[in-house]
Amino acid sequence: MNSSIRNLKTVALAVVIGIASLLHAGKAEARDMQTIIVAGGCFWCVEADFEKVRGVREVTSGYTGGTTENPTYREVTGGNTGHYEAVEIRFDRDQITERQIYDLFFRSVDPLDAGGQFCDRGDSYRTAIFVSTQAQLDAARAAKAAAEAELGRSVVTPILQAAPFYDAEAYHQDYYKGQTRLLTRAGVKTQEEAYQFYRDACRRDERVEEVWGADAPFIN
Repeated sequence: MNSSIRNLKTVALAVVIGIASLLHAGKAEARDMQTIIVAGGCFWCVEADFEKVRGVREVTSGYTGGTTENPTYREVTGGNTGHYEAVEIRFDRDQITERQIYDLFFRSVDPLDAGGQFCDRGDSYRTAIFVSTQAQLDAARAAKAAAEAELGRSVVTPILQAAPFYDAEAYHQDYYKGQTRLLTRAGVKTQEEAYQFYRDACRRDERVEEVWGADAPFIN
């Protein structure tokens, strides 16, 4: 094994070990609260993933990157606003860094897909990272470079300047654990059940595992 391949594998292993250590919700007192915004397809799924992460205090589903003020879900998914489905992640930097969150983010999506994510197609479902500080920009660039090195392919996820973030409607927040009963195509289900049915049917975890293998942090 030549030294360059050995070094690449060593770096990849270090990233994976670091990621694995983050998947435990922490209750320590928050000291240095920060916020970052990412878009990873369906915001229900991104919210569900990142609320499991140690040091993450709150994840809010919403819309960003477009031109329409206070957009609705129907407007955004209709494709006329320029917005992405996104999440705002509030975290304690004393427990987790921007770089660690971005490493987790890349490995929770298909960063090779420019047309949406999984079964959700269209501009509003594309991946992106939105940065508002130099520290976020540097961390995002480093995480993207590491993802490209690990995959051996170009990552299409852009790093964009942060734009106004608009909270999604109340019923979208914490959808993945809601107990309101709904009539769905699969019958009457709670929001939690409907969410899991959607995630499975959309093959999100299956595709993430195809891309990242054992490095995918949120695969059950």
